[in-house]
Amino acid sequence: MPPHRKPGGRPVAAHRGRRYQQPMRLAIFDLDGTLVDSAPDLSAAVNRLMLARGLAPFALPDVAAMIGDGARALLDKAFTARGVAFEEHLLPGFLADLEANSAVLTRPYPGMVATLEALTQQGWQHAICTNKPIAATRALLDALGLAPHFALVLGGDSLPVKKPDPGHVRGILQGMGVAPGDAVMIGDHQNDIRAARGAGVRSVFAAWGYGDGAGADLQAASPAALPALIG
Repeated sequence: MPPHRKPGGRPVAAHRGRRYQQPMRLAIFDLDGTLVDSAPDLSAAVNRLMLARGLAPFALPDVAAMIGDGARALLDKAFTARGVAFEEHLLPGFLADLEANSAVLTRPYPGMVATLEALTQQGWQHAICTNKPIAATRALLDALGLAPHFALVLGGDSLPVKKPDPGHVRGILQGMGVAPGDAVMIGDHQNDIRAARGAGVRSVFAAWGYGDGAGADLQAASPAALPALIG
């Protein structure tokens, strides 16, 4: 008998006259440094603001090391590094610049699109849990043609909490109706690993990204390694 499919789930198999729905498996991805190499555009936006304020620009690796805690934290780190206090009124203009220029230099990591397609074939659904503001996130996904791959996207301002608070990951699980044991969090930052652990979700360190993988349950050297690693 051919399998049936219920909305939001994997095929329903027939067994001795009974049908059961296999649990949905969910791959939760971080965005910056995991799905896409966005450091060039983030660096350019930071440096435009630095120059507008009469401050010295940063080298790309310096900005990459500041990524992971959201836009406000990025600016706070940048201004602190220049010995100047961050002024809150600068944030809206920075976000507008970032949203308008989010995909000038940013691209998916090599092999990432093929990996998403391979995971889909294995029965995985995909979501994004990022500390990037949701408007800039959606603009970037649309510009790169990645949006159709993801059933749910939560940005750093989508909930009252964000990574490393596990509530950010729990928001994804609740939105998708998936148990922690049927999900995996893939990211390049301690925020991803800590949020996953707190939510009871396996973590996979994206070693091609910007951050530190200490404490991750698994490690992937490249996007292409993910389908075999998480099965």
